[in-house]
Amino acid sequence: MDFQRARLLYKLVSKNQRISTRRHPLMSQNKAMKIFIFLFLAFWAVYLIFFGVMFAFALQETNYEPFDWINGGMVYFLLVDFGTRFILQETPAQEIKPYKLHPIPQNFLLNVFLMRMALRGENLFWFFFHVPFALFAIVKFYGFIGFFGYLLGWWLMYVLNGYWYLIWRTKMQRNILYLLIPASVYFLLIYFGFFFDEQNKWLFKGSMILGRAFCDMNVLAYLFPIACSVVLFFVNRKMQRKCVYDEIAEVERVTKVKSREMHWLNRFGVIGEYMKLEIKSAMRNKVVRAQFMIGVIYMLLFCFVFAFTNIYDNQPFMKTFICVYCFACLCTMTLTSVMCAEGNYIDLLMSRKESVLSLLKAKYYFNILMIVFPMLFMLMPIMEGKIQLIEALSCAFFATGCIFPFLFQLAVYNKTTINLNQKVIRSSGRNTKTQIIFSLAALLLPVVLMYILVLCFNDLVAAWLMLGLGIIGTLASPLWLRNIYHRFMLRRYINMEGFRDTRS
Repeated sequence: MDFQRARLLYKLVSKNQRISTRRHPLMSQNKAMKIFIFLFLAFWAVYLIFFGVMFAFALQETNYEPFDWINGGMVYFLLVDFGTRFILQETPAQEIKPYKLHPIPQNFLLNVFLMRMALRGENLFWFFFHVPFALFAIVKFYGFIGFFGYLLGWWLMYVLNGYWYLIWRTKMQRNILYLLIPASVYFLLIYFGFFFDEQNKWLFKGSMILGRAFCDMNVLAYLFPIACSVVLFFVNRKMQRKCVYDEIAEVERVTKVKSREMHWLNRFGVIGEYMKLEIKSAMRNKVVRAQFMIGVIYMLLFCFVFAFTNIYDNQPFMKTFICVYCFACLCTMTLTSVMCAEGNYIDLLMSRKESVLSLLKAKYYFNILMIVFPMLFMLMPIMEGKIQLIEALSCAFFATGCIFPFLFQLAVYNKTTINLNQKVIRSSGRNTKTQIIFSLAALLLPVVLMYILVLCFNDLVAAWLMLGLGIIGTLASPLWLRNIYHRFMLRRYINMEGFRDTRS
C-alpha cells in the first residue's frame, strides 16, 4: 500500500471513529442515555478537579512533596484506570466490522485502531486530576517544562495501561477467569511493594523516582513506557488478528457445561425451580455474569480502599456512601433490568397462573443470598475499626427491605428484552429513561437518608433506625411482591408486545 493511500485511509478511519458515537442508532434514539452519560462524565470530571486541587495542598505538610506521593502511588491510579476501561473501551476486533466489506488490508486496520487507541480520550480523562494538581504542586518547583513533562509521562503510562488492559479484555471474552491474572498482578504489586516491607516500599520509591524523571524531562524515563507499549502493541496485534474472524462471524464457542441439579432447592417447589434458573443464569449467561463480576469488583475495590487507606477517614459523607453503596451496587446493576432477561421467553412464562409471582419471589430470595458478598467484603473495614458491625447490618437490611422493593417496581415497567449473549456494554445501550432514574435514585437516596440521620442523631442511632426500616420492608415482602405482580398483570399485554419487538 502506497503512502498516499495509507494516509487517506487513516484519515477516513479517524473521522469515522470520531463520529461513531454520534451516529450510533441507540445513542441517537435514546436521549436519556446521552444525558446520563454527559452528567456522569461531568460529575467525575468535577470530582477529579476537586481532588487534584485538594491533594496539591493537603500533602504539603508531609515528609515528601505532594507530587512524590502521587507518583509513588502510580499503581493505584493504573488499577482504577484498568477497571474503568471495562465501561469505556472496546477491542479493535469489534470496530473492524464495518470495514470488512471494503478492500482494506486487515493488518492496516489493526495497526490504525491500535495506534489510535493511544490517542483516545480515555487516556486523557485522568488529566482532570493531574492538570490542576500539577499546576499547584509542580510548576513552582519545575516550571512549565516540568509541568508538561509530568503530564507526558503520565499519558504514556495510561497508554501502556490501555494496551495491558486490551490483552486481558480479549482473553476474558473467552473465559472470565482470565480476570484473575491482572487482578493478581496488581494485588501482588501493591502487597509486596507497599505492605510486605513497610520500611523499604520499593514500588513507592521506584514510582517516585520515575515521576521525578518525568518532571526533569529525562529521555530514559520516557523510553520505559514507550518500549513496553511497543511490545504490547505487537502482542495485541497478533491476538486481535485471531479474534477478528470470530467477532465478525459471531462464532460461538460452545463448551460442555456440567449440569448442577441443586437438589437442596427442590424442597421449595416452584420457587426453588426459579431460584435454580436465577443461579444458572448468573453462571452461564454473558450479560448477567458480567454484571455480577463488575459489581463484585467495584464492591471489593471500595472496601479495600476504605479499610486499608486513610483517604476517607475524615470524610463522614464518603464513609456513609461506601457503606451504603457496597450493599446497593450489585442489586442496582442486576435489578435495573429485572424481567428483561425473561423477555426472551415471556410467552412461556405467561402460560401458567401466578408463575410470574413465583419468579419474583425467587428473584428476591436470590438477591438476598447475594447480600452475603458485600457483607463479607465489609468485614475488612469492620476489622480495621472504620465502621461498626451494626452499621453494616443496617445497610444490609435496608437494602433488602427498602432498596430491593424500590428496584422491583421496574418489573412493572420494563418491556425491553436483553440479549443474554451480548456484551454488557452493548446491552446497556438499551437502558430506558426509567431504568436510569431508578438506578440513580437507588444509589443516591439511601446515602442522603443515612447521612441526614447521622447529622440529626449519631452513627449508632442512624444505624438502628435504618435497621428497623429494613426489617419492616423485608418482612412485608409478600405484600409488595404480590402488589407488583398484580400491576404487572394489568400491563402484561403492553409489556409482552415490547418484549417481542425488542428480541434479537
